[in-house]
Amino acid sequence: MDAVSTASSVIHLSAAGVSVVVDARDGRLPAIVHWGRPLASLDAAAAEGLCDAAVPVIGSNTPEVPLRLAVLPEHHAGWIGRPGLSGSFAGAGWSPRFVVRRIELDGEAVDGFAQGTAAELVFHAVDDSARLDLRLVVELLPTGLLRSRATVTNLAAAPYTLDDLSLAFPIPSEATELLDFTGQHNGERTPQRTPLRDGIHLRENRRGRTGADSAFVLHAGVPGFGFAAGPVWAVHTAWSGNHRHYAERVFTGEQVLGGGEVLLPCEIVLAPGGSYESPWFYGAYGEGMDAVAHRFHAHLRGRADAPGPDRPVTLNVWEAVYFRHDAEELIALADKAAAIGIERFVLDDGWFGARRHDRAGLGDWIVSADVWPEGLHPLIDHVHARGMQFGLWFEPEMISLDSDLARAHPEWIMAARDDLPIESRFQHVLNLAHPGAYGHVKSQMLALLGEYTIDYIKWDHNRDLIEAGDRTDEGRPIVHAQTLAFYRLLRELRDAHPDLEIESCSSGGGRVDLGVLELTDRVWVSDNSDPHDRQSMNRWTAQLVPPEYLGVHIASERSHTTGRRMDLSFRAGTALFGHFGIEWNLAEATDAELDTLADWIAFFRKERGLLLGGDIVRVDSADPRVVAHGVVAPDRGAALFSVAVLDSIHPDPPARLRLRGLDPARRYRVAPLFIGVLPSGLIAPAWWGEPSDAEQLAAQEYWDRHERADVRFDGAVFRGDLLQDAGVTAPRVHPDQLVIYRVTAID
Repeated sequence: MDAVSTASSVIHLSAAGVSVVVDARDGRLPAIVHWGRPLASLDAAAAEGLCDAAVPVIGSNTPEVPLRLAVLPEHHAGWIGRPGLSGSFAGAGWSPRFVVRRIELDGEAVDGFAQGTAAELVFHAVDDSARLDLRLVVELLPTGLLRSRATVTNLAAAPYTLDDLSLAFPIPSEATELLDFTGQHNGERTPQRTPLRDGIHLRENRRGRTGADSAFVLHAGVPGFGFAAGPVWAVHTAWSGNHRHYAERVFTGEQVLGGGEVLLPCEIVLAPGGSYESPWFYGAYGEGMDAVAHRFHAHLRGRADAPGPDRPVTLNVWEAVYFRHDAEELIALADKAAAIGIERFVLDDGWFGARRHDRAGLGDWIVSADVWPEGLHPLIDHVHARGMQFGLWFEPEMISLDSDLARAHPEWIMAARDDLPIESRFQHVLNLAHPGAYGHVKSQMLALLGEYTIDYIKWDHNRDLIEAGDRTDEGRPIVHAQTLAFYRLLRELRDAHPDLEIESCSSGGGRVDLGVLELTDRVWVSDNSDPHDRQSMNRWTAQLVPPEYLGVHIASERSHTTGRRMDLSFRAGTALFGHFGIEWNLAEATDAELDTLADWIAFFRKERGLLLGGDIVRVDSADPRVVAHGVVAPDRGAALFSVAVLDSIHPDPPARLRLRGLDPARRYRVAPLFIGVLPSGLIAPAWWGEPSDAEQLAAQEYWDRHERADVRFDGAVFRGDLLQDAGVTAPRVHPDQLVIYRVTAID
């Protein structure tokens, strides 16, 4: 190896309680030898000693050269697991050996030992045949997140077919338990645990969107890790198209967490000079899953145009009117909404083209003259006059066969052959990678944004991409190109309208990832707003997404999704810990319900700085009936906690509640608070104290529902460490009820 033309360095970076040590000596691709707990300052000798200490011994029936596992794992180096780069020049050059020519630390060339805080490392390499150029980025962010991406460029005169590019971060041998997610429509992000064994735990998504059943965040940790404790390493592929997450351990004991984009056959063929850039691959280390989540939250909150905690209370009218659009009815709904404190009114599906039902109209983004003869002006003007923002529903990537667009341009419909793919939700996918289709959608959306004052877009995506091919190019696969076109359209709309907010909705929570969250301001967690189910879905979506991005609404008393009937207090208390809104026909609500709803809205508006600006805390519980979580102010001066009891054959209370995340040395008053009604079946613990209206309550049974909004308990004062380590007795309530606790520092 030519010492003059190669770079050699060992780099130690440290930020937010995380250290990363990278071995990039002798022109080899970077290998991470430490990622985890912070290390004290290193000198060159100590850093090189650490790298030497990480070199594995030569085992029985293994290569005579010690294995070296790079961030882009290389087959030539003896790695017999999933390679980082797969591709060839018509079968040749399929196992490249890269040589690093230059290393940059925040844009400056580095050679030898370097040390710093959060920084970007860039490794410029060329393969041994000088046919491929590699730019590999390894970055430690100020939040303590580690991320990497790679760009491959074809330097040869012949085309290079890229089959796969995946990046991988090593994890220590004690991380032997995995946690990732599965799910389905109306049941997104269901956690699942499994041991990490020899071989590969592979989660590939080929839906063309992130998917309700995506791995989401793949964790590895010491067995039994929870929200509060246990070293955890986690990864996330920030890509809204086909993608993968995997955990792999080879028989010699090395183990990694990896991920990248899943490419369809010949989807990426690099012409001479052509390049492919992988998605960002993120890694988070922490003591417990809450610490991991906080790193992702801090990253999204650090976005230059990130939404703050002052999120408007939203009414979406879908479950109120569905496709039944009537200007007078909707204006009356707007009046009811404004009267109870709602701040944003969203008109959902059905306002455009021939969209009187779900089998027509997609692709024709023109206001329907049949139902809106004066356009949307009367409704939008009225909404704004009542002091509310106005939002509008779109599904720009989809097309109905019964549409003017499909009749004019059938070639813009995705298909792998002459026949169309199977239908889903009575719709097909529009090829946004085609310039004509892209221009059509963009021009129609910009025309609407130009004519009307639209503050917010609910951007839906209601079906998977099946046989996603370009009919104008022999059906070649285009999921990669479609994903890039989607990102481009988001950017161009936001550039033209910087104040526009966009929600990522994908038949609920089917497109939730850091790729789309860099360009949108909210996600719809699920089409299922039943609070019984949302308790879990909200809890686990927060593993990646901070609460101010989580769309969580109060729906009708009887869930339109599950048919269950739920008390307003349970529905509202569940929606409180997210971007709060309403998904309910207010015209059917009683005056008493509207009064109570107004009280919940007022409480959210008063407390949203804490609810949407603090640090989430999720309480581990051995009892699956109990879902306890909260949010704690950054200065640890205040907190709000929710404790919900779900299914149960009996209402006996759970074990003590341990309220975590507070300052252990400070003293806090903890008191329950109630809006509207007391929880059904309530039997209060002694530490709550006497209720403010004890005489009246004594004349009633606690099993009754009490139509009262003024019952107060003083609670008690505890030191923070006692709340966390000893806990407090829980009340007794019926299933599908919750209690909210206000926690206030008194010193």
